[in-house]
Amino acid sequence: MQASVQDFLAELPELKEDLPFSPELFQKLFKQTGESSYASMDEIADTISVDQGLTARILSQANSAYYGLQAEVSSVQRAAAVLGLCEIRNIVITIGVTALSEKYSVPEDFSLSTYWIHQFLTADQAQHMAKSLGKGEPDTMFTAGLLHDVGKLITALKRPADWEAMHAAAKRDGVASYKAEDAYWGMDHAVIGSLVLKYWDLPVELVEPVNWHHAPKLAGDYRYEAAILCLADAVAHLATDSEHPLSTVTAKIAPQLGLELDSLVDRAAERLQSGEASHFAGMVA
Repeated sequence: MQASVQDFLAELPELKEDLPFSPELFQKLFKQTGESSYASMDEIADTISVDQGLTARILSQANSAYYGLQAEVSSVQRAAAVLGLCEIRNIVITIGVTALSEKYSVPEDFSLSTYWIHQFLTADQAQHMAKSLGKGEPDTMFTAGLLHDVGKLITALKRPADWEAMHAAAKRDGVASYKAEDAYWGMDHAVIGSLVLKYWDLPVELVEPVNWHHAPKLAGDYRYEAAILCLADAVAHLATDSEHPLSTVTAKIAPQLGLELDSLVDRAAERLQSGEASHFAGMVA
């Protein structure tokens, strides 16, 4: 098993070759669309327009039913003006991640729709909590939420037999997936995801919360962001499965942050019932 793990980890840097655009574009776009950026719409459009295929996919998603725009947008500048810079960044990120699932197949028990619904609910909750607490940048926390389980997806795509074994163990033992993963091969999807994001040259404010979202006390300068992501992840799970196992660490986070877990779960359930999460999943899955 140790040799298999080492082989898997050695393959992770190569995943950047499967992105439909260069990691350098990814990194530059993130900086340009950050809350402290002074980049203009034209500069952002110039970054994206280098890749005509990416431009076409951005416009396709921007004009999808999910956004419900009254008039079709025909340029990245217009899409950014209508949707906002953070939304453009999140569209590019979902395009990058979904490109992997277009190239590789997931196991039969892995539902891409369910995966993206959970990512959306987690992202939405993380953004909401960041705004409420004044901790972290809300838009960055939304992006972190969209990416928090990317390691789980990559495991399913690149090591389907191992994913199936861990998934079965989690169901059999009634434990969270990250605990079954750690028992199976000594690491969880958070570690895998953070390594991939690092290889994609994404900034530390995304990498560290993703890395530690199951152990936020170890996140150093990003412990608040990791704690928010940890709680948002649990809330999203509970909104879709009231019997989802809640770790001792996660159960303590809400009161420590001054938040009520039941209220957060109710909010997530309302977001789920609104259909927005399903519409998002339908756009990207």
